[in-house]
Amino acid sequence: MKAFRTYRLWICAILALAALPCSAGDVAVLKNGFSIRHERRQVIGNVTRLFVDVDESSFVDVSTAEIDHFEAEEPPSSNAGSSSPLLVSERAGLAAGGFPGHPQSTLNDVVNEASGRYRLDPDLVNSVIKAESAFNPRAVSPKGAQGLMQLMPGTASALGVPNAFDPRANVEGGTKYLRELLERYNFDLVKALAAYNAGPERVERFGGVPPYYETRTYVARVVKDFNKKKDAQQKAAATAKKSPLLPKSGRSEAPQAAGDVKARVPSAKVRASVASQTKAGAQSE
Repeated sequence: MKAFRTYRLWICAILALAALPCSAGDVAVLKNGFSIRHERRQVIGNVTRLFVDVDESSFVDVSTAEIDHFEAEEPPSSNAGSSSPLLVSERAGLAAGGFPGHPQSTLNDVVNEASGRYRLDPDLVNSVIKAESAFNPRAVSPKGAQGLMQLMPGTASALGVPNAFDPRANVEGGTKYLRELLERYNFDLVKALAAYNAGPERVERFGGVPPYYETRTYVARVVKDFNKKKDAQQKAAATAKKSPLLPKSGRSEAPQAAGDVKARVPSAKVRASVASQTKAGAQSE
């Protein structure tokens, strides 16, 4: 009994330490080769939340099982001006193909560039990447979709992506495709995400979200993650207003233009839209 009690105390101590703030500038090294720079981390169930901004307005949830180990951040280099948290590690073997000459180039820089080019919120693009590949640049689905944004070979070819495992080319092509789908469906995010997952022909065949469990859960998962980021940013902004001495976030927002997708999407509205579109699709089948 005494040994069991001691064991329990050790487990509690380990969990408590895992939830404590890490030293500023720590790096979580993932098993897929990515590294994530963060200011603080917190274990929530089987997920580790990595806060990438000092004011905690932005974070990345990673399965704890996918984390290999933590490291102290290396001293800043000449290109250390980036505030992007997601790094492509040399261990991933992507330096030559994905980011020539930049073995520590940031994935978020690539996402921000593509999002700016196609006028999308980078948080939305990151939510799609998380749902599609869990940030694994070598991911391949059972149906053959490849890379970060899971492009099918035919789609990748049509988008001018010669190598879907090249992170920069994949994100560029996937973001362009998402923008095209949003324009196609008059910026109905639910339909656009459904088309990204199941294909435009099925969305048009069923007149909305196809009656597939995978597609319904995919849409809900992307929107939930996107909303979580927006909620955190709103809370951080409200806190900053109340406490003017707190440091402001280094995150910069581009001016919103017509057709931009930047605002939080009401979850209830999404659930209703998915349900109604799925029901309509099922009836027309």
